[in-house]
Amino acid sequence: MKSWKLAPKNESVLKYVECYWFLEKEPHDRSHTNPKLNPDPSAHLIIANDNLVHQYDHEVTSQVVQGSHWIVPHLKTYTMDHSSPFKIVGIKFRVGALYSLNLHDLSSSLDNVETANINQLFGWEPSSVEQLMINAPNQQKQVRNTLDEILATWFLTSHEDKHSDLVHHILPLLNNTPITDIGEKLHHSQRTIERSFLRVTRLTMKQCRSMVRLEAILNYLYQLDDKKIDWADVASKYEFSDQPHLIRHLKSSIGRTPAEYTRKRDLTIDTYGNFEFN
Repeated sequence: MKSWKLAPKNESVLKYVECYWFLEKEPHDRSHTNPKLNPDPSAHLIIANDNLVHQYDHEVTSQVVQGSHWIVPHLKTYTMDHSSPFKIVGIKFRVGALYSLNLHDLSSSLDNVETANINQLFGWEPSSVEQLMINAPNQQKQVRNTLDEILATWFLTSHEDKHSDLVHHILPLLNNTPITDIGEKLHHSQRTIERSFLRVTRLTMKQCRSMVRLEAILNYLYQLDDKKIDWADVASKYEFSDQPHLIRHLKSSIGRTPAEYTRKRDLTIDTYGNFEFN
């Protein structure tokens, strides 16, 4: 298995993109064949060769796409079919970015996987994706620079309004400020900031903070041996009212109690690791 993660260098791209990432499952890899993708308030654009089939399942529903595609913000945990080798490059957008990028159908959607015409979106030649996949395993900076150049041109058509501007100010406060205090801090009514946040992200502030906190918990648990996990300590560290509150949160978010999670360890972070920035 090969993987990497890089932040954009272009400042205009950094405004809307958190990182680029790469993942390759090689034929000899013996990782989980059906890893779970936890809820995420960010959209990801997955770039892949046209013949690669991707499957995302949630309970009784299944979404199947071929080639490049979007994973829009999702409150569900998806089970993916990773039984065969693959190579993909991902672009992780910042929360609410699609609202400003003239992607109206995507920015109003949740819990969907949508086919993406990369050649049309980026103005690429038919062979460009294939060449990107050839370069991706070992030439990550070249891939980063290529995507920076393409996205910087695309983002020239982006737009900001009073709602997106307000969300840019809300997001840094979301993790460390009670939601009920954010309006006062930003000199707006609570109703105004809640409506703008929902308009831009399609999520409530509570939903977004819950998913961000879940990712932080999963990153923390990834570093610990199962026998060293003190769930009461985890509940306190991430400001849950008590351990049962944490249990309910994990059960509703990833469909696992803490005991079930440590026994399965089948989320993407457990299967492929916590990509470190290069």
